[in-house]
Amino acid sequence: MSGQARALINLMPDEIATAAPPLSFDEAFTLHHRAVFRTACSVVRDAALAEDITQEVFLRLYRNLNSKPGEELLRAWLLRVTLNVARNTIRGKTRSMTRDNEYHKNTAGEGWFAPAPDEDYSRNVEIEQTRRALDKLKEPMRSCLLLRHQGLSYREIADTLSVKETNVGSLVARGRKEFARVYGKIGGKL
Repeated sequence: MSGQARALINLMPDEIATAAPPLSFDEAFTLHHRAVFRTACSVVRDAALAEDITQEVFLRLYRNLNSKPGEELLRAWLLRVTLNVARNTIRGKTRSMTRDNEYHKNTAGEGWFAPAPDEDYSRNVEIEQTRRALDKLKEPMRSCLLLRHQGLSYREIADTLSVKETNVGSLVARGRKEFARVYGKIGGKL
């Protein structure tokens, strides 16, 4: 090798000689789709749901394409996101099933027989008293109390109402106390 060629090689940065071009989205999808799907499937144990989770994971990769980790960390990042999305999906389904079961339990006998007129009247009076008591609560407390009663977590309530998660618990507690006070004045029994 001539002296000029050797001088050019010595001047060339090491990154140019060894750096491979970064993976495109299509290449990342092709390389890691199967691992992401299998991971999701092992957590949720449902192929259709695992496919939805896989789509969500790759959608997040596509949205964060500019800030994605390097190629050597990409697989770990994808699998971590997959686990998080799968767990969140399971939590959401569990909450949904719990709410549905509670609803069905509370309305179990209501569709078959019409209530007696006096029961219907007293129930309507109680509902109206509850609504009037709720209307008298100040807004953040009322919304927190209603959302909590629907089964939402503190984090979900905080996200929905754009309040700090640390304030939700005290708003719910103050809302319950204020509701009990107002409801008692209206004539309801607790």
